[in-house]
Amino acid sequence: MAAKPVFLYGFHAVLAAAEVHPERLLEVWVERGRHDARTAALLERLASAGVRVQRAEAAALERKAGSAHHQGVVARYRPPPPLGLGDLDGLAAPREDTPALFLALDGVTDPHNLGACMRTAHAAGARAVVVPKDRAAPLTPAARKAASGAAERLPLVVVPNLGQALERLKRLELWVWGLAGEGTQVLYDAPLSRPCTLVLGAEGRGLRRIVRQHCDGLLRIPMAPGAESLNVSVAAGVALFEAVRQRRKAR
Repeated sequence: MAAKPVFLYGFHAVLAAAEVHPERLLEVWVERGRHDARTAALLERLASAGVRVQRAEAAALERKAGSAHHQGVVARYRPPPPLGLGDLDGLAAPREDTPALFLALDGVTDPHNLGACMRTAHAAGARAVVVPKDRAAPLTPAARKAASGAAERLPLVVVPNLGQALERLKRLELWVWGLAGEGTQVLYDAPLSRPCTLVLGAEGRGLRRIVRQHCDGLLRIPMAPGAESLNVSVAAGVALFEAVRQRRKAR
């Protein structure tokens, strides 16, 4: 069944959709009177893809987006269906360029955190973000805006059971590392240059016990005494780019 159209907003999100899935852009509205260089570049890209563009007042764009943070562009977009458990095999297949890297999120229910994590994962070269179907933020327009184009470029794998997905990744020869404040190993000492999945939980609750049982080990990010836990998207950035650092060093 085809996904229902959604309103996509924000310059980078709409530009990414125009570059990756122009056939899924049904309509685009650009703020009337906006003629800056990046808007001109976006309009050129949309025109080359044959996408219909209309001008609209800022208030109309805000109504369509449901947000004042539309950056002067809103699109009606039919998103591709999310990937599922069976797609992990292809995504994790060995490649010559770099070892596989995945980010899995357990209990992250804030769409802005999901979007920020996807943006960071894409920047770090991760192959996908894996989330459970239940007790997780959906990929809403707000999440896509926070992802700044990454949601259109990076696969989101939605699975019925996160533990089952982690076991599948382990069978595909990926290490599975959970991040927790009480982890027995410091993040920087873990062998992240190998194919691996980094698993993060929501702030406060952290990783569920059942998800921890599927991890090969728990890692902690060393912090100054008295410091609170990091926001999940910040922690994801620290962990993912430590993997990037180790992989560059191992070349």
